[in-house]
Amino acid sequence: MPGASINSKIIPAAREKVYNAFIDRQALEFWQAPNDMTGKIHQYEPGVNGGYTMSLYYKDNHTKGKTSGNEDRFSVKFALLQPYEKIIQSVYFQSGQEELAGEMIMKVSLEEIANHTTRATVVFENIPAGIDPGDNEAGTDQSLGKLIRYLSIR
Repeated sequence: MPGASINSKIIPAAREKVYNAFIDRQALEFWQAPNDMTGKIHQYEPGVNGGYTMSLYYKDNHTKGKTSGNEDRFSVKFALLQPYEKIIQSVYFQSGQEELAGEMIMKVSLEEIANHTTRATVVFENIPAGIDPGDNEAGTDQSLGKLIRYLSIR
């Protein structure tokens, strides 16, 4: 049965800035990779039905990636972009491993909770069987921490 995870984080930035960091190529490369990884976007097309292809690279070179070597490569398709409120995207891992195949759904909702403070909630549905939902949740928490750092220097 496919897994699910949920993360929520208070981000000291306006919803507009947070939303833009979820759809901006340069921002995604900075913050989307968990702490033990780096990110690179290979292709980017903005807008609904657009998306991107990205690789996350393990820094230690000893961790086996889902795609090859120390790399996790995936493609994202933007299914819904509701400015400053909600993003829904489909995520597909590029892997020869059947347990990583299929469409994973990522839903982001942004709620202004105070002036220039946003609650970002990220829900993953249909997590492939080869990915532990707890690991996905931990990685997402690290990425959201990097998002906070990114927005604090912008």
